[in-house]
Amino acid sequence: MVGNSPCASCKLLRRRCAKDCVFAPYFPPDDPHKFAIVHKVFGASNVSKMLQELPVHQRTDAVSSLVYEANARTRDPVYGCVGAISYLQNEVSQLQMQLAVAQAEILCIQMQQEPAVPLPMPIMDPNDKSLFLSSNNFNNLPQYLGFASSSSSSNVIPDPLKRESLWT
Repeated sequence: MVGNSPCASCKLLRRRCAKDCVFAPYFPPDDPHKFAIVHKVFGASNVSKMLQELPVHQRTDAVSSLVYEANARTRDPVYGCVGAISYLQNEVSQLQMQLAVAQAEILCIQMQQEPAVPLPMPIMDPNDKSLFLSSNNFNNLPQYLGFASSSSSSNVIPDPLKRESLWT
């Protein structure tokens, strides 16, 4: 019992608050709604049994959880706090997906803005003169780079790093 005033549970249940009242430390007289909602959902007897079975150092957390669950049950009688948790998990999943899409868009934009990276030269045997290109002979350049030779007069070499955006 806190001072001369009975705790919120004893006040609601209209009984005398004893010195060893299990509710008094957790349901102060200045917050009657806290016990009223827990009592409505769980019942005073069940809450009393739960608190008595717990060690004293865990009771504050247990009361906090009971109040949270009772409030969730009044808002959503079917799912209670499980519905709130499920809703928040869905929100996290959607936000993670949006983040992944945004990161992919940033990567695509960065790839479009960066200059083309030169292809690495293959390791060549310095004694094999057929692999070297003469400064006057560029006819073999498309074949050397891996492009098929074509009879067209187009000298345009496709840029392997240029990609179209998937989101535009």
